[in-house]
Amino acid sequence: MKIGLRIDVDTFRGTRYGVPNLCSLLATYSMKASFFFSVGPDNMGRHLWRLLRPVFLWKMLRTRAASLYGWDILLRGTFWPGPIIGEKLGLIIRSAFDAGHEIGLHAYDHHAWQARIDTMDNDAIYQELKKGCDLLEKILGKPPTCSAVPGWKCNQKVLLAKNRFPFDYNSDCRGKSIFRPIAGGGELSQPQIPVTLPTYDEVIGHNGVTDSNYNDYMLSLLEPAKLNVLTIHAEVEGIACLEMFEQFVKSVISKGSAFVPLRVLLEEYPQSEPAAIVAKEIPGRYGWVGCQSN
Repeated sequence: MKIGLRIDVDTFRGTRYGVPNLCSLLATYSMKASFFFSVGPDNMGRHLWRLLRPVFLWKMLRTRAASLYGWDILLRGTFWPGPIIGEKLGLIIRSAFDAGHEIGLHAYDHHAWQARIDTMDNDAIYQELKKGCDLLEKILGKPPTCSAVPGWKCNQKVLLAKNRFPFDYNSDCRGKSIFRPIAGGGELSQPQIPVTLPTYDEVIGHNGVTDSNYNDYMLSLLEPAKLNVLTIHAEVEGIACLEMFEQFVKSVISKGSAFVPLRVLLEEYPQSEPAAIVAKEIPGRYGWVGCQSN
């Protein structure tokens, strides 16, 4: 069984510490993954205003956010502009590329995307994507060939904007099978590889799932006959939960399975019928996410 491994890198700290840790771990087990980088300003601390909302506050408490992410992430960009990740840490991003991992665009400004996507017009979305692609191209020496929006915040305007870039595929939604999205009245050429498995922050603290049984729970969700795509975060599995993630990797290997970049799945799994991406709420996540419609 091949499991698509998507690594989202949201912050300065995740890039600086989590990415090298994960690259080292994956090299130990001769595995490759797909890294999706946020390359613009790290303003993640500006999410703290959402603590006024009980659902988000409960999530922060349930996941022990302060100890999990660190105060430097939780306060970054709150009182002053955050650093431009791609300018300060471009060598680390490039090192993941040189190690043979697939590199894609996550965002230019991760916080701004999640906070403003509901009101952004077509040109604003395109310009945000272009800024990210331009900076990532400057780092890699070639344009990124794949992308994955922050928080699965994807709508028809996003899909149409992405269709103007040379992406071979995108991973912008949750779902169950690889498909071509429908937007603007037609089927678009760039396939979607949806994430099929929950993330750490969605399940920890729910239904009796703790750090001690988390790996067993995730292993129970893998289905050999179906598409399996896992998202981890450089800020979580690459730092605070690195040892736990390594144990998960060992368990996957012991069962004869392996992690692969998402691109590999395009060759391994047939595409299903075209589908729309629709907004839904899913357990453990605050706000709406884009989901495969069928």
